[in-house]
Amino acid sequence: QVQLVESGGGLVQAGGSLRLSCVASGRTFSNYVMGWFRQAPGKEREFVATIARRGGTGYADSVKGRFTISRDNVENTVYLQMNSLKPEDTAVYYCAATLGAGLRYSEYDYWGQGTQVTVSS
Repeated sequence: QVQLVESGGGLVQAGGSLRLSCVASGRTFSNYVMGWFRQAPGKEREFVATIARRGGTGYADSVKGRFTISRDNVENTVYLQMNSLKPEDTAVYYCAATLGAGLRYSEYDYWGQGTQVTVSS
């Protein structure tokens, strides 16, 4: 089992920044591919970013150039730095972990409880 706890969400004006954190416990963090997903009201959960075990990253087109995912394998933490936030970024943000390649939503076995991000216009 892996336990994931997100933090760092909040209310920010458009154009502002937030940094989300996700602390993992229970297994060897460095073995896991980590991902960030988000779910807006009335919409399906969608992929935001992923980071591989050795640090390779991938992003949804909607956040490329604005969001940066990173990980600290000593602190067992994955981060999501979000800059130039837009109202359409408003959602509950979830971190997730998988021992797989992390290319598909269905591969992620462990999920945090989510943290709310609200961007006002």
